[in-house]
Parts: sequence; structure tokens; C-alpha cells
Amino acid sequence: MLKALLLRSKGKSRLWAALVALCVGTTLLLLSVMIWWNFRELLFGKSQNDTLGSTFLVIGKRVTEQNMGNPTATVFNQQDIDSLKQVPQVEEVGVLISNHFRVYAALSGKLGFATDLFLESVPDKFIDKKPASWGWQPGSTDLPIIISSQFLDLYNYGFAPSQGLPQLSEKSIQNIALDLKVGGDANEHYTAHIVGFSDRISSVLVPETFIKYGNEKYGKGTVEAAPSRLIIKAKDPSDTKFGAYIERHDYTTNSQNLRWSKIRAIVEVVTSATGVLALLLMGIGTLVFILFIELTIARAQNSLTLLQQIGYGPHYLSKFMVQRFMPLVLGTVIFSMAITIIAQVVAAEAVKSQGLVLPLIPGWPVWAALVISTSILAVLVTRSISGAIRKD
Repeated sequence: MLKALLLRSKGKSRLWAALVALCVGTTLLLLSVMIWWNFRELLFGKSQNDTLGSTFLVIGKRVTEQNMGNPTATVFNQQDIDSLKQVPQVEEVGVLISNHFRVYAALSGKLGFATDLFLESVPDKFIDKKPASWGWQPGSTDLPIIISSQFLDLYNYGFAPSQGLPQLSEKSIQNIALDLKVGGDANEHYTAHIVGFSDRISSVLVPETFIKYGNEKYGKGTVEAAPSRLIIKAKDPSDTKFGAYIERHDYTTNSQNLRWSKIRAIVEVVTSATGVLALLLMGIGTLVFILFIELTIARAQNSLTLLQQIGYGPHYLSKFMVQRFMPLVLGTVIFSMAITIIAQVVAAEAVKSQGLVLPLIPGWPVWAALVISTSILAVLVTRSISGAIRKD
């Protein structure tokens, strides 16, 4: 009886228009938060990405005509390192330790070649793609190596074609063993395998334990040599003050390492603009929805008066109307969240091909946005129904 008296069939087009606007606004809001959260997860997250190379910079001192004959002028002393740690944009500083002993690499077979090789190590937390097999202990003859992805590109597109050698995929090169002769006259042999590739550090990386062992056993002198390169984790490398500090101290770094900071700025602008548009659409949808409810109640004024005269209180009538309209609101936001979850799954699968990892389920900021927006909608709808019924 209440449904027949209070809910009329007129104006359904306005109702659907309001729900569509509400759905689009809610979806855009959740997607903008999802994009923002995903990008921050890739940059700063603690997942398997170990963060992207965006905020990590490898720096060195510039070699000039004046200092190129003075090796001590292009290395970092403790004072330089301490000074870097005090820079507001710098969160962490790591030292790249070089080998100070001879390393000779040989490869037999169709790809046969031999060359002197340089090695470096860096604290594990600065490695962007650390494999599970990473590590070395004295006494072991197996040595894992991580090389720069750029080195493989140089081989495939430069060296291999010029020498008539086959090109290699990442998987195939990991199946090739290198014979390392270490220590000059000592000729200690190790079998090295490439176990990973780094987009962050242009070098041939080995575990720190191996470099320290080799430098101590075969290196020249007893004092640890000063590093020629450092790796820093910066909050925002695109900060102008940070850039001025790098220039003032005549440090060099690969400008490509700043690309993610620039992209992040663009993403933040886009998500902010999308969020504003989403809030606008949600506001319009909510307003039209509330006006539809108030118009429905106004049309049923005579029925409301009759129902109150026969004993139906305003609270009961408000509860009845809320039970009729609230499922529409909840259904709309659930549908929007379902779209967002699907978008998150698609995004996670898309970045997997790039060696990155994103969760299949949206992060807590997305759920927080859903809860907050739904709560606000529920309060507005409930208050508008209660106010309209008491008014009538």
C-alpha cells in the first residue's frame, strides 16, 4: 500500500539520468585515486618493484680538462658523502665500490671472446631488480652478476651485428657461463652467471661480499679506496634546489633518471583534474537524485497526510523511503567499484610485461574514497528524505 501511495512511476527518466551521472562521477573519482595510488606504489612502494629508478640517481664528479690527470679529484670523500646526506631532497646515500684487482672474463664456443672486466657492488637495497639467487660467500666458485639492460642492448644492436654474432635474449644470456680469472698472477677461477638486469645502474654488479673479499685479498694497499660514484635516493630529483646543488658541486648524472619525476608531476595534474571533474559530476548526480526524491514526496503530499492521519509516523515513512532509494545509491557505487577493480586488474597485467608488479586489488586510498563518498551520499539522501517528509 505504501509503495502504491508514495512511489509514482512518473519521472523515471530523471531518476536514471541522476543515477548515470552519479555512477560516472563515482567511477571517475575512484579511478583518479587508483591511478594516483598505483603511480606512488610504483615509485615508492615496498612491493617486488623495489621502487622504480625514478628517485634513484647515480652521480659522479665531472671529469674536466683541469682534473683529468688527478684521480683524487674525481672521487668522493667522507665529507662529500656527509654533505649529500644533509641535502633536504636526499633520503639515502649508497656507495658503489669498484674492484681494485684484475678481472679477466672469457667465453668459449661460438660467442667466444675474452676481455678485462670491471666490477662494482652496491648495497642490496639500492638494486632495482634483485634476483632470489643474489649473494656470495667466500669459498664459493659460483658468482652471480647483474648487468645493465643498456649493455645487452649495445651488444644486440651494436656489437653483435658488426661481428657477425647472434643476438641474445635476456633468458638466453642467463644460460651462458663466464669464466672469470681473478687476482692477476693468482689466477683464481670463478664461474659467473648473469642472473638479472638493472635499469637503474649502468654497471656490472656483483655481491658486496665478493668485492670486499677481492679488494682485501688482491687489491693494492690496505686502505679502502674512495668511491668514484654514489647512488642516492631523492624525494624529488626534479626539485630546482636539488638541481642547483648538483650543478654547484659539478656532479654528473643521467638526466633520463629524472623522467619518472616529470611523469609523476603530469600524473598528479591529470588525476587532480579528473578528481575535480568527478566531484562535479557526483555533485550534479546527487543534486538531481535528491531533487527527484523531493519531487516524488511532494507529489505524494496528499497520501502522506492520509497515512499520518491513520497512524504512520514521519520516522516510519522516512525509513520506508530510505529503504526504497538507498539500494539505488548502493548499487550505483558498487557498480563503480566493480569497474575500478576491473581497471586495477587490467593495469596490473599491463605493467607485468615491463617487469613491474601492482596488486590486483585497489589500495586502501581507493577503498577510503569509496567509503567516504558513499557515507556522504547516504547522509545527504537520508536527510533530504527526512526533511521532505517532515516538511510535508
